[in-house]
Amino acid sequence: MNQYLLSVYQPDGEIPEQAVLDRAMADLGRIAQEAQAAGAWVFTHGLHPADTATVVTVRGGDELITDGPYLEGKEHVGGFWVIRAEDLDGALVWARKIGAALSPLPIEIRPIAG
Repeated sequence: MNQYLLSVYQPDGEIPEQAVLDRAMADLGRIAQEAQAAGAWVFTHGLHPADTATVVTVRGGDELITDGPYLEGKEHVGGFWVIRAEDLDGALVWARKIGAALSPLPIEIRPIAG
């Protein structure tokens, strides 16, 4: 069985109303339970805001440490899931469920190498 990273992208600086956030978290909890029961769930986590990131770059032995996300953008990864699926079609099933719970946030699917 393959593993896939499902990244949840969210707009920078936008915090949903508490009622919307509560509903989404409850829906995601149900999806996680369903994925666990199906043997698809590996783990999931939310992330702190992008402005809490630290970036380390090493070039030729020189180290540069900077605050903030590596890339400037209007969106950032707000959380992620690692799941098991037979193929991309199987991963799409879970991405659609997560995407419906977090609509209109996009979910990026990438196979994990190895």
